[in-house]
Amino acid sequence: MKAMILAAGRGSRLAALTEKTPKPLLPVHGKPLIERQIEQLKAAGLTDLVINLHHLGDQIVGALGDGTHLGVSISYSQEDSPLETGGGVKYALPLLGNEPFVLLNGDIWTDFDFQTLPESLPSPGLAHVVVTPTPQWRERGDFEYRSGYVSARGTAYVYCGIAMLAPEIIEARTETVFSLRDIYFDLIETNRLTAQTFHGEWLDIGTLAEYKSLNG
Repeated sequence: MKAMILAAGRGSRLAALTEKTPKPLLPVHGKPLIERQIEQLKAAGLTDLVINLHHLGDQIVGALGDGTHLGVSISYSQEDSPLETGGGVKYALPLLGNEPFVLLNGDIWTDFDFQTLPESLPSPGLAHVVVTPTPQWRERGDFEYRSGYVSARGTAYVYCGIAMLAPEIIEARTETVFSLRDIYFDLIETNRLTAQTFHGEWLDIGTLAEYKSLNG
């Protein structure tokens, strides 16, 4: 199974740091965030990777190369303009192929074990997400969860930025610029978004304070 890391964002809320360095290359405990993510994926046997690029993407290519030194194989999807999360995945589909793949946001810190993901997409086989109880520092949550499914939009759980997707759910969109949340919300309406809960370490690095908390 292939895995894709979303690394094209500008990280505007971290502008003091990301003006000259893409967010996935920001160091956490002396190591670029994206390098730690790659190590986690590799530990789960996910070594065929796709990374999308836009803001300062050449720096990411320069740091990671083809992935050989990290024990993985990396292909890059270069975006000429920002496509948002869903659009970025759609643009990368020729590199991802026809089978379900793992998706990971390039700006999260977590100790999630990717080996706990299902070996194949649970029925109905379109999208599967990882959610965690909404932490106190988060203003609001994203979803409600019940018995293996995201049951509604809500506040109890937050999307961890980790998913498994079938390419056909992306191909079906006619837009070129769109968010993955559009897909998730559509699936929720018909009870087709499967999920698993996670109770370990997780941080969405969106602000300078959140970044500093990791290196404190």
